[in-house]
Amino acid sequence: MNKHSLRQFRLSALATSLICAFGYAYADTQDERLAEVLPLITPDSSVSVGIGNWSGDRHQQGIYDGMREGKAYGFLDLDLVKRYEDTGTWLTLTGRNLGLDTRELRAEWLRQGDIGVSLEYSRLTRDNPLTYITGLQGIGTATQVISGAAGAFALPKREVSLGTTRDLTQLGFYKSFSRTTELKVTFSNEEKNGARHWGLGSNAYFLTEPIDSTTRQLEAILNYASERLQLSGGYYASWYNNANSIMSGTISGGAKTSLSLPLDNQAHQLFFNGGYALTPKTRATFKLVYAKATQDEALPHASDWGARAATAPASLRGRVDTTTAEVGLTSRPLQKLSLVANLRYHDVQDKTPVALYTVIGNGYHTPHSYTTKSGKLEGTYRLPEGFSLTAGMDYKDQDRTAPTVGDLAAVTNVRVPFRLRIEETSYRMQLRRGLSETINGSLAYLRTNRDGSGDVLTTSAGAYRAINPMHIADRTRDKWRGMIDWSPSAKLSFQFVAEDSRDDYAFRPAIGVAAADQPQGLKDGSAKLYSIDATYTIDEFWQATAYYSIDVTKANLLGRGAIVANQKTTNLEEKGDSFGVGLKGQFSSKFKFGANLDWMKSVTKQNQIVPAGEIVANYSLFPGDITNKLIRFNLFAEYALAKSSDLRFDLIHERWRTDDWTWMFAGGSPFVYNGTTASIDGTTVLAKPKENATFIGARYIYKFQ
Repeated sequence: MNKHSLRQFRLSALATSLICAFGYAYADTQDERLAEVLPLITPDSSVSVGIGNWSGDRHQQGIYDGMREGKAYGFLDLDLVKRYEDTGTWLTLTGRNLGLDTRELRAEWLRQGDIGVSLEYSRLTRDNPLTYITGLQGIGTATQVISGAAGAFALPKREVSLGTTRDLTQLGFYKSFSRTTELKVTFSNEEKNGARHWGLGSNAYFLTEPIDSTTRQLEAILNYASERLQLSGGYYASWYNNANSIMSGTISGGAKTSLSLPLDNQAHQLFFNGGYALTPKTRATFKLVYAKATQDEALPHASDWGARAATAPASLRGRVDTTTAEVGLTSRPLQKLSLVANLRYHDVQDKTPVALYTVIGNGYHTPHSYTTKSGKLEGTYRLPEGFSLTAGMDYKDQDRTAPTVGDLAAVTNVRVPFRLRIEETSYRMQLRRGLSETINGSLAYLRTNRDGSGDVLTTSAGAYRAINPMHIADRTRDKWRGMIDWSPSAKLSFQFVAEDSRDDYAFRPAIGVAAADQPQGLKDGSAKLYSIDATYTIDEFWQATAYYSIDVTKANLLGRGAIVANQKTTNLEEKGDSFGVGLKGQFSSKFKFGANLDWMKSVTKQNQIVPAGEIVANYSLFPGDITNKLIRFNLFAEYALAKSSDLRFDLIHERWRTDDWTWMFAGGSPFVYNGTTASIDGTTVLAKPKENATFIGARYIYKFQ
């Protein structure tokens, strides 16, 4: 069940449970019980109006919240609820962030246990944290002109910010035919617009991807539930339409280059699943799914696609069929033993015809199909002294196809090796115990082995043949997880978590094999996580919290340097630390208070080890580590002006720092797109290394029935 359906039927479930609990009260206590229940099923409504101001720009921290710029913002939230007791009908109107670009609005009419309709609108924004000084013309359109060389072809430069918006409208319908049968239908329409950072690729030119697409989705589900049998079946469909299928980039005073954009596509799915209680202690489940996805939009005309092959078809005629079947069984054959088992079949058939599309590089479409058969068996046994032991095994067997060109098995134009079969087996064991009334814990271990056969190597240069793709490479994974909950007193509690995971990709440089044919890819890796959370209840009005966590992820890569004959090693590491403390409570029945302080730090390390002579022209090592730091302090105070109205004040202070060199030259100057010598782009990319911003806001909240 998705979040929308949870909201849609929350009122009905609440009212029904209360009526069931109190509907048959004795006459002498009925009025008294009804007086207790009515406040619960007669909901409150509220309206919140406010204003707030950020003292500075938040290009990094304001990517998604609609408050990127340092300025004043208005706030409006609604929770309007009306219930008609004679018909059991609810009318609700909910609004969030109505004064911002990230606004949400939802209306619903629901006759509990019978029929309901909902309509909602929401907007999601994503602002690019970078700033561009560019002469590019036509940003956001399918025809763009790149600033040319100095002189007559140079275009005036200005400051540009990029971003995208998603506007989602959703209509829902609910109908209950009986106590056992109900229908849910949802239709959504999402419009996505904006511009995204892009480029030609062949030369250092700055372009933007024009975003102008529509995604529509339809879902209809019919549910049946009786005491022993539950069934659910339905239909799901999606349609994607892009207003632009190709983008033309022209260098001012020069030639045009065309770039393809995502093509229109659609998908249709039928599904049916259910469960049946064979006995009071045994339940069987099943699931059947069939889906067909197609992409048949006409391809751009050859005049807009200079490298297009003369024999290229007018349409991709893309088609992918997916079939899934699953059966499961849960049982408790003994008082102390519980079992879970299931089998799953998943088949993906790419039926897109193979064809030559581009002259450059002999660009063929290479369809890829695979069939996965998997199974799971798990058991839990309750031991003496409060212990319980869980053991399980998962098995997966996947048959895969390798790309072909026409009827030939050659893959001369594929740069990465393929594997025709992958097997993966996982074993896990967990020991859990409630050690006492104040402490309990668990310790779990998982081991996964993945290997395969039927390797299909490319006939390209050895550097490509030696690539060992991480998603199909042989791998052994060992993972431990420990957890302890400890409450030394009624007021104080702790939670400790520790995880350790190690991956071994089981390949090493081969003795006597040329360096150009040595393996490339992940050699090994590890991940660790340690955290502690604490809660202290000072008294019935005040509570304090604190947490600290550290996580470290490492990976070691083998690859090529500037000279193919030499092998390069790269040691990657990502380390994150976070710490926080909080306090909340109330000074009186009218005055509530809360404060939180959060500190976060992440360090990215990329240590490259290269043989002598690797540092040649146009090749250099990474400048160094990248460190990001964030400190955020939140404080709120809420005062009850009257029984039906509150006044709330918020204070937020953020400090963010980074030494990220991604968009900088070696000397620390901003990155500039130079293009070619004959036609310089000149777009400058600016990334702010510091952000300091403070928010002060006030809200008036009015509550009524």
